[in-house]
Amino acid sequence: MLYLNARCIAIKPANDNHNSDFSNEVLEFCRHIAGQQKIVAAAQVDSYNFKPPNDRTIHEIMLVIHNFQPRIMSYLKPIKNKTVFFFAVDQWIFERDIDRGFLGEAIASKLIFPYNALSGELYLRQKEVALKRRLVSESLENLVINFPELVSCIRILPQYFLYEVISIRLRIFPLLAYDLSDLTSCLFQNEEQALKSYIAALNQLEAQGDLTKQNGYYYITKKFISQSQNPKLRIINLSKNAPRTLFTSIFGVLPQLMSIVSQNAEIFLRTQKINWLRQPNQTCRFIDSQRYLFFPTAEGYVSLSEKIDIKGFTQRLLLKDQNINVEVEPVGGMLNDVYLITAGERKVLAKRFKDWSGFKWFPLTLWSFGARSFAVAGQARLAKECAISELLLTAGFNVPKILLVSNAERIVFMEFIEGESLSEAIKRYASDGAGEEVLGTAGKVGETLAKVHEIGVSLGDTKPDNVIVKPDGTIYLIDFEQAQQGGDIAWDIAVFLYYCGHYLQPLDGSVKAASIAIAFIEGYLKAGGNIADIHKAALPKYTRVFSIFTMPSIVLAISNVCKRAQN
Repeated sequence: MLYLNARCIAIKPANDNHNSDFSNEVLEFCRHIAGQQKIVAAAQVDSYNFKPPNDRTIHEIMLVIHNFQPRIMSYLKPIKNKTVFFFAVDQWIFERDIDRGFLGEAIASKLIFPYNALSGELYLRQKEVALKRRLVSESLENLVINFPELVSCIRILPQYFLYEVISIRLRIFPLLAYDLSDLTSCLFQNEEQALKSYIAALNQLEAQGDLTKQNGYYYITKKFISQSQNPKLRIINLSKNAPRTLFTSIFGVLPQLMSIVSQNAEIFLRTQKINWLRQPNQTCRFIDSQRYLFFPTAEGYVSLSEKIDIKGFTQRLLLKDQNINVEVEPVGGMLNDVYLITAGERKVLAKRFKDWSGFKWFPLTLWSFGARSFAVAGQARLAKECAISELLLTAGFNVPKILLVSNAERIVFMEFIEGESLSEAIKRYASDGAGEEVLGTAGKVGETLAKVHEIGVSLGDTKPDNVIVKPDGTIYLIDFEQAQQGGDIAWDIAVFLYYCGHYLQPLDGSVKAASIAIAFIEGYLKAGGNIADIHKAALPKYTRVFSIFTMPSIVLAISNVCKRAQN
């Protein structure tokens, strides 16, 4: 009988009598090891290998003994012409390894993989759930650290934890990948059973408020996210891997290593010449756990493992309607690649997030030094774009709907908003005084920005180019790759006002800039904005940043309006 995660799945043995005799002699030797002490549990822990056993197969037995004085001992013994590796551990040591990784999970990790309980099945099942509850919690912490902006939007299927936990062990000890085909087959054939202990662990975490569940997906709660956003947590999580790697390499995986060497001698010898920088052979690849992480879009949930480029997206549009003409054209973007995809009457904007490296981002950092830091990595900016867009859309703001996200390609496909950027209206206002409706629009932007700040979000890049005015006057906000929850609210105000001044003429620019600033501030305060943030926007730390490309007289006029602003 093979127990996958302590659940029984019947597999017909080739020879029942021989198998029974072997099990009896194994248990007899276990009693010999325990002596006068009580055997708490015993299990065969190499039970995912579906290959027929042969003379070189090494069988691995884990033995948990109450008050076992040597604490940890290992034995190698031939039984019924089979090589059996026993490792015995004291119950207290075993339980500490379960609860807190006392031995780097060298022993506890045996319960991650399928095993065959010989005795103490209920005990092993309880400890397995306790272990997986801790490992699931660590995986959730890692999601918070790795996807700080996106994590509140992520939807998780239980399979994520099943494959993520195992893939972490494969990264710690890569040679386990040579048994990967057997393990993968075992999990595929018995995934429902393998998930039961994970679901039990998830239910416990849900009961204590770390997770919520809806429509089969798990969500990480704000409470857990807040607790996990501790700068020290990354160091703590990294420190866990040191003992885990050491003990796993020396003790926990010794039987697997012996088995790999004996049964796969030719392959093992070839590994001595492996270039470890190369990608592993396709046959040794495991399931990408991120395929079970999802982000909500206007057209349904999208897996974070989605790999689709702009060409693939256009082909997908053609598959829906082969009679339409699909056109793709670049529409600018110095720091990102931006394309407009037109399919009949439908328009989609595709934005590829490039990494800002070297001299591409150095001027930005120099320009804003002391006032604002920028997210540089393309992956981080994509996460911010998606997370804040979803947050604002849910809160009722006018923002483009996200249609598809390709996290692997760092591309987001979103609704194209027909309209005019506010910067164009300001340019008309600057040239001949026409287009004074810009003052009314500035007031509406002030109201909108105050409401965004009210829900705890700062946009980071609020220049007029990122405000789209539709023909009916509706205002849309775009471009959230520098946005974040919390952040510097005064920076948002400063960016909008001083950037408006950039488009004005020197002759009467100060007067018009003051008019725009007054209209914006009135709208901002009307919607509940904080007067203190208006005053902060007049500080030198902000004015010096924008004086590089806005006339000093115009910057001065705007800052004076901010200083004199009153409720």
